[in-house]
Amino acid sequence: MSSEYTLSLSPRTLEDAEPRAKAALESVQASLKFVPNMYRVMANAPGLLDTYLHGYALFREGSGFTPAEQEVVFLTISRDNGCEYCVAAHSFVADTMSKVPPAVTDAIRDGRLIPDEKLSALSTFASLMLETRGRPGQHDVETFLAAGYTERHILEIILAISVKTLSNYTNHLFHTPVDSVFARRAWAA
Repeated sequence: MSSEYTLSLSPRTLEDAEPRAKAALESVQASLKFVPNMYRVMANAPGLLDTYLHGYALFREGSGFTPAEQEVVFLTISRDNGCEYCVAAHSFVADTMSKVPPAVTDAIRDGRLIPDEKLSALSTFASLMLETRGRPGQHDVETFLAAGYTERHILEIILAISVKTLSNYTNHLFHTPVDSVFARRAWAA
């Protein structure tokens, strides 16, 4: 489901972004060698961009999830939120950087059962946390813990939901075009 309204703010560039956003965009440019469209539209609100980048880095660096597990969490949340931009971007990252098996990535994208029991439990629990707005049932938590995760991981999923809410909602409102880098993994809600 697409947002009916489209924000009219223009994507920011290195030349016209406010100083705080410009510094973030320069950092992204140096790291990725391009500035993704999502960051350019987020730069209209420097606090939004900064909060997203900070939370994203904290999840990547300290969540205790493997890179593949991180991608499963981000991809699941983005799919559940119907964010075409983030599903494409995280599918690309899953394929090229996090080395998630394509069968896992494609199952998440298609809403099918994931062929890896532990990753399936992770995806199911991330969806449940989003769906229940952080109110999982006792049995749900026990099942998640029995799959090999910890209570700390539950809190890290909350961080991931927060980060993806920032990006998914921004992309909904801007109808952010998928960058050509991610285009081969385009997805429609």
